[in-house]
Amino acid sequence: MLRHEFQPGRLVAGFFVAVAGLVYAGDAGGLWDTPWFVIIPIVTGGLCLAGAAATVAHGIRKRRGPRVGGRADGPRTVDPGGTRASEAGESGRG
Repeated sequence: MLRHEFQPGRLVAGFFVAVAGLVYAGDAGGLWDTPWFVIIPIVTGGLCLAGAAATVAHGIRKRRGPRVGGRADGPRTVDPGGTRASEAGESGRG
């Protein structure tokens, strides 16, 4: 059972921010010497790739249609009268 939908844009963004952190950690630990401006292309490039991944994923989800296997009673939408939309359709049945 999925608790939330997969969001590849966040995964890519998190990966590149983690890489930037590792680069700084290696510099702080004395493994290598990193100029301060090296982080800028790592983070901005990662954010651009994350945006592209999120856009592609959104396009795929939009083309597929609604997700199957959601909640049994569907989403709880409320109409202006205060009753749930699912209950409003059931009240007319006999």
